[in-house]
Amino acid sequence: MNTEDTIVALATPPGVGAIGVIRLSGKEAISITQKVFKKDLSQVASHTLHYGTIKDGDQVVDEVVVSVFRGPNSYTKQDVIEISCHGSPYILQKVIKLLLKQGARLAKAGEYTLRAFVNGRFDLAQAEAVADLISSENESMHKAAMNQMRGGFSAEIKALREELVHFASMIELELDFSEEDVEFASRDELKKLIHNLQKLIHALTESFNLGNAIKNGIPTVIAGKPNAGKSTLLNALLNEEKAIVSDIPGTTRDIIEDVIHIDGISFRFVDTAGIRTTEDHVEAIGVERAHARMKEAAVIIYLIDLANDTPHEVSQQIDYLKELGVPHLIVGNKADKPNEEVITALKETDFLKISAHKKENLDTLKEALKEKVSLKDFKAGNTLVTTLRHYESLVETNQSLDKVIEGIDSGVTNDFLAMDIRNALLHLGEITGEITTDDLLDNIFSKFCIGK
Repeated sequence: MNTEDTIVALATPPGVGAIGVIRLSGKEAISITQKVFKKDLSQVASHTLHYGTIKDGDQVVDEVVVSVFRGPNSYTKQDVIEISCHGSPYILQKVIKLLLKQGARLAKAGEYTLRAFVNGRFDLAQAEAVADLISSENESMHKAAMNQMRGGFSAEIKALREELVHFASMIELELDFSEEDVEFASRDELKKLIHNLQKLIHALTESFNLGNAIKNGIPTVIAGKPNAGKSTLLNALLNEEKAIVSDIPGTTRDIIEDVIHIDGISFRFVDTAGIRTTEDHVEAIGVERAHARMKEAAVIIYLIDLANDTPHEVSQQIDYLKELGVPHLIVGNKADKPNEEVITALKETDFLKISAHKKENLDTLKEALKEKVSLKDFKAGNTLVTTLRHYESLVETNQSLDKVIEGIDSGVTNDFLAMDIRNALLHLGEITGEITTDDLLDNIFSKFCIGK
């Protein structure tokens, strides 16, 4: 991809709005803009605004404000122009066509951020965080993306690489003096370093489940017997009729999902089929899927029917949850018409009472849900891995380090030892972009929106 020519794209969402912003980047950005913006921009200072008109010949297209950012003090480290127009789709398309006619070309998805990466504005992990920041829907996602974009994750990876590079260079040096049988890199020190690196890598890979949950929503399964009020609860939490509610048992047969934001945390709620034995083939598939989703959940909201369950059924359900071993909240629904025998059966169980139908005590349920999901490590500012690509690279790094340890213990020659260290460095370098391929960059930046 040519990163030297001048690109143009709409930087704001398409559609009618108060304003729309058109962005150019490249060495001709200022001169191309000046051909349609009847004002001299050639000598203006960087980071300045200029009011004027965009013209197509003698025809005024729009009154605009042009922002000038001179490289390298810009997002892409190239000359960047942003034209703030009125948000008419016709005006925006007209201005972009005029700029294309003057020599710009349409930007591809993520091309501005790609140029920022190529020009050293930030590394690849930070560039990926830009996309996460744009798509962040709550406080937790925003914090995770900001921490990564500011280099928190990259700093840890670079520190790991620097220590490994030192030992790799010493071993490479030993290869040059192989006939003299000298040791520049202490094998005991190398093993100690690798064990310390693996502890850090383990902590980062372990953070992936939490990081992924923050990014995509914490998987929260609503489960229980048929007619316990699962769909009613989902609808109450969403404040909309998302799931079909019926007195007929087995109404919900497939998985219904939606995301709810609670005080800066996204929960991906999953309404499942009622847990029971059934002869209905389709419902049985739904029950099987419900069991599977419960095993995968970060937390389960398990509904007990306070009006219709029996003490024996309650005991069976609690035993099942204990065997499952997944963090859960036991919630007694239909608290407005409880069976006192069921309440007695639950007296030694920590449970909440709600009425999903009347939307009673839902705030208490939300608070209990937040407490059940531990975000202490994240809130303390610890680095989180939120991207599968980073997680896989860390796992591969760890495997290469295992081979280094095995090589030291078995006394392999220095060339094989150096190769395994280089492989570890390669996988770490893939995270920050010190090692890249065109396919990798295309895959990453194609997921960005056009204009960013």
